Amino acid sequence: QVQLVESGGGLVQAGGSLRLSCAASGSIFSIDAMGWYRQAPGKQRELVATFTSVASTDYADSVKGRFTISRDNAKNTVYLQMNRLKPEDTAVYYCNSPRAIAAIPEYDYWGQGTQVTVSS
Repeated sequence: QVQLVESGGGLVQAGGSLRLSCAASGSIFSIDAMGWYRQAPGKQRELVATFTSVASTDYADSVKGRFTISRDNAKNTVYLQMNRLKPEDTAVYYCNSPRAIAAIPEYDYWGQGTQVTVSS
């Protein structure tokens, strides 16, 4: 029932841009409540962008001003526009539900992720 499918990653030079897409489904999910995470080798997973309960957006300090989260409710899809990419943005990017992760201890559903590699 739970499905998380990320796409749009790739190899890009520093300063370039990518747009990631996430198709989410399942009774636990609401597109309006989704967020983007990333995990680099040897580092902990971090939340980088999310919609909040007041219909606003929050971003990690490391990506503020460069990344933008958006959604298309009709397509059940969440996007992450990434501009002015830096080598430290290199990671596997995942979409998921911060609400579910915080509220349900047994919740451990993750998609394939999409690899973003920034060179320079």
